[in-house]
Amino acid sequence: MRTASEMRTEIRERLCALAEPEYREFSASLLPGVENILGVRLPKLRKLAGQLAARDWKGYADCLAKQGEGEKEGTGAGACFEEIMLKGFVIGYAHDRAKAPLSEILAETEAFLPLIDNWSVCDSFCSTMKIAREYPDEVWEFILPYFQSEKEFFVRFAVVMSLDHYIDPAHIHRLFSLYDSVRHPGYYAKMAVAWAVSMCYVRFPKETEGYLASCRLDDFTYNRAIQKTTESFRVDAQTKKRLRSMKR
Repeated sequence: MRTASEMRTEIRERLCALAEPEYREFSASLLPGVENILGVRLPKLRKLAGQLAARDWKGYADCLAKQGEGEKEGTGAGACFEEIMLKGFVIGYAHDRAKAPLSEILAETEAFLPLIDNWSVCDSFCSTMKIAREYPDEVWEFILPYFQSEKEFFVRFAVVMSLDHYIDPAHIHRLFSLYDSVRHPGYYAKMAVAWAVSMCYVRFPKETEGYLASCRLDDFTYNRAIQKTTESFRVDAQTKKRLRSMKR
């Protein structure tokens, strides 16, 4: 059996082989403040994650980025951006590729969240957590506490999970209450709420417009929600004009 060090060395070598210097520069331009980017495109990372998850998802998830004792959140014990993203993908694919039980996936998710320090890892991880479609009630209960977290990307995780997997008739009004309850001052938390509200409008326009008329969102989040809704191709011109008139 290979050691964790050997498995991580294998992964780093494969990532370096997939890296593109030009793409690294492009990625860095979208992720200000994020360092140690190799430049591996997401489809290639997803393909590699699927392979690793099928072979030994737990072993690879455990050998990848970890938060070291005494380190600040998001550092990943010196891991590169792609290693952290890959770890998230391996966790997300574990149920489908390795029939991993929900309890193990949620435990790994809880351990993974402190590594997230940018919107890209957060949002890509959430979209990969399709286990929420199979276990909607259990995953819903798991994400609920994170809406009230003091940590910016914990909040963003909860909000993006909600917009990816829970904008439906059973949850739409509960989502509005949760979005109103978010009080984190961080930019990426606020923008996640604005994005989520805009997606609610696209799918449930009547309900969401009623919510906007009486919501408790702060002005920044409210106006960004209006802006993002009016940027959607699925909203007609007349509706966009009315929504712009609703800005605070």
